[in-house]
Amino acid sequence: MKLSLKRLFGRSMTGGPDLAETPSPPSPRSAARRTALVSLALVLAIVGALAGGYYFAMRPVMLRIAVGPVNSDDVKVVQTLTQAFAQNKSYVRLRPIPTDGATASANLLAEGKVDLAIVRGDLDVPKNAQAVATLRKNVVVLWSVSGKGKKKGAKITKIAQLAGHRVGVVGRTQANVNLLKVILQQYGVDPAKVEIVQFPANEVAEAIKAQKADVYLAAGPVNSKITADAISASVREGGTPTFLAIDSADAIAQNHPVYEASEIPAGTYGGSPDRPDDEVKTISFSHHVVARKGVSETTIAAFTRQLFAVRQQLVTEFPLAAKIETPDTDKDAVIPVHPGAAAFVDGEEKTFLDKYSDYIWWSLMALSAMGSIGAWFAGYLKKDERDNNSHLRERLLDMIAAARKSDTSEELDQMQAEADDILRDTLRCFDHGAIEEGALTAFNIALDQFHAAVADRKALLISLPQTPPRAGAQFRAAGNA
Repeated sequence: MKLSLKRLFGRSMTGGPDLAETPSPPSPRSAARRTALVSLALVLAIVGALAGGYYFAMRPVMLRIAVGPVNSDDVKVVQTLTQAFAQNKSYVRLRPIPTDGATASANLLAEGKVDLAIVRGDLDVPKNAQAVATLRKNVVVLWSVSGKGKKKGAKITKIAQLAGHRVGVVGRTQANVNLLKVILQQYGVDPAKVEIVQFPANEVAEAIKAQKADVYLAAGPVNSKITADAISASVREGGTPTFLAIDSADAIAQNHPVYEASEIPAGTYGGSPDRPDDEVKTISFSHHVVARKGVSETTIAAFTRQLFAVRQQLVTEFPLAAKIETPDTDKDAVIPVHPGAAAFVDGEEKTFLDKYSDYIWWSLMALSAMGSIGAWFAGYLKKDERDNNSHLRERLLDMIAAARKSDTSEELDQMQAEADDILRDTLRCFDHGAIEEGALTAFNIALDQFHAAVADRKALLISLPQTPPRAGAQFRAAGNA
């Protein structure tokens, strides 16, 4: 600032020449400097808010995933993914919630108690479930075992021959029983005429040895160890398993969209000769990773990206990970895809700035508008103080003319005292930010003119012969105006 506040104080003539030599009071803080400091503080606050928002937006998210039953392949896959995400310090982490099976997992998702779940595609999928990935595809394997001794009977080679026979279903889930009934109904076999018994996976070999069923059904991945062990048990008991083809697989898939027509390649279950010795037609269904509808699109997109990023890393130590596939993104898909997973599959995943840039922009605009409104309001609050100071400055200009016409030194001293009061009020207004530096400069020019007028008039009065003083009515009238 070119204007010297010391000079303004030093020009006071009321206290005599020594007053100019006294130490000047501290300079009032500039309004411009305060504005700069406030602006800097506001910028730092905005930067801090943005940094804090980015931190909270990007901190790890924990998703609860329901999976079961215990010790199943699905549980092993989820546990492997959980460890991989934790080791890679990924944005999304998993917390497995063990259940009794796919039905229990689906119920937890429907109740909103978990964020993700592993469900079977041929079961009732919750209405709030949206597909994220296909964990694996399962094929249905039907095979008959020739009886021995008294139980030896006609060899079963077709599904249509199952009426009046006993079918053993591997696994305790009711879903496999329902699956068998769908197949029987397609071939016109009344399920009520077929005796259906279920065996836990670890009891199948004993059941085959005891000839507790004529035909067995297993559902799992093509390379399922449970299915392979059950077929091997059939061979060890001296029988030759006969694989029953589901030739109507296409029709079943047409009538029940949750199923697909599939094939079991020749030699899938080893042996010599190959088991089976030729390709067998069958049906398949999928296990899906589904997400609750309310889970953030950004979170699910990140989870899907992580899932397929670690899949290749896990194949060598956990081959089942290779079965993970992207979900069906068609609008008529059996399970609608989650928008986050669809964004990843379609390459439309949004970054942090893509998603929040509009919010950041409008926030900055709002802050700018609020700053302008605040500055206007602050100026409005100082309007009276600014108007009063403007009147005092006009009074100082009037005093210049009055000083040039004054007849006595006493009148000049009174005007000087009034000028000192105006100076103090002006500096106080400047300190409060009511007037700008330009107004203070204009006041300094007027004050210089006043001091010059007073000095000139006093010099003139001293040089004139002493005369009776005139009444200063004119000055006082001007002062009271």
